[in-house]
Amino acid sequence: MSNRYPKVTYTEQGLREGMQIEDANIAIDDKIELLNALGETGLKNIVVGSFVSPRYTPQMARMDELMSKFKPIEGVTYTALALNERGVERAKEYSPPLTIERGSGRPSLSCHMCDVFVRRNTNRSQMQEMENWPKVIARAIEAGAKEAGIGANASFGSNFLGDFSVDQYMALLEHQHALWEDAGIKVTQVSMGDPMGWVHPEKVEQIIYRVKEKWPEATHWSLHSHNSRGMAVTSHYAALRALGPEDDLALDGTIGGFGGCPYCGNGRATGMAPTEDTMHMMEDMGIDTGVDLDKLIETVWMAEEILGRQLWGHVSRAGPRPSNGIDGRNVKTKVYDMNAPFVETLEQTKHFKLGSKAYEGGVYPWREPIASPYKDRLDKGLPVFEVDGDWPWKEDWFPKPSN
Repeated sequence: MSNRYPKVTYTEQGLREGMQIEDANIAIDDKIELLNALGETGLKNIVVGSFVSPRYTPQMARMDELMSKFKPIEGVTYTALALNERGVERAKEYSPPLTIERGSGRPSLSCHMCDVFVRRNTNRSQMQEMENWPKVIARAIEAGAKEAGIGANASFGSNFLGDFSVDQYMALLEHQHALWEDAGIKVTQVSMGDPMGWVHPEKVEQIIYRVKEKWPEATHWSLHSHNSRGMAVTSHYAALRALGPEDDLALDGTIGGFGGCPYCGNGRATGMAPTEDTMHMMEDMGIDTGVDLDKLIETVWMAEEILGRQLWGHVSRAGPRPSNGIDGRNVKTKVYDMNAPFVETLEQTKHFKLGSKAYEGGVYPWREPIASPYKDRLDKGLPVFEVDGDWPWKEDWFPKPSN
């Protein structure tokens, strides 16, 4: 495992962020089957849904039945969203297996940078969110808190108000930081939220670098990003690269990248980072996720069957980058048969997991079986290219300088 990156806590949000904008009539047994399958993938943090009013979110109307019937896996932390005390009390009825989250344990000052979005989403204003800050600080002082957090939602921009610059985000953080400083409490946590898919890797990097330069004691980070413009996974990468081993980073996403927000104007197109794509990226960066990617892909296919459509993930469609058997990568998918037929459809592409039956009946244009000296070497356990050796550089057929 690489020790150059932050410690990552990843949370799978498909049963909440994903299902909250899907058909409310999806069978509860299908949701339970999907939740059970997710628990078998090696994911350590799974959100099972929301304890909210079925009037506005009918997709979560049968949470009690889901909680009564699903099979929790030991070692997996299951949580649920609860927006008010009534929701918290309902969640407590199922604890365990639910873990009742109280955040990071650090009191935090936060608000939506987009006043329009928060009004649409919660019937409250940004100003009302800020009115709560003195109470948060007072409770923190009373509790003897030593550390605190700052941050914002809609950190990067808004479909209703436009772009928010890094300077604007930093100005908000500076005002929040000053309040904690005045209270004598050290700020160690920063959160970046993005409900409308305005996240961008360049902004993520700039924010981290500027915060680290100004407040190096900020070592606890979270990034919640949607994928409307295809920037969620690349922004995960930016955060991983900008932070170091002294930091920890909370990320989230959904299998297949499905999900959305009815309040932001993009609906199901909002999406999230596909979990399988983020896990695949992290593994190839040397970050041990503990996730069985093969099983994770199966859950994406299960979700697609339930929803009746193709989802947004790439690794679940094209498969992981296949291993050649000597590269040391923890991937079950092996390099493809070089004599495979044409592969054109998405169903045929599933050969990476289903084998040759996926492309039965395909077109074989090869006049004779394909052979390659490179594949011969691979079959013998030799590297395809020798960095410090002779192959293929000294072979007769390899071009050489004339002098």
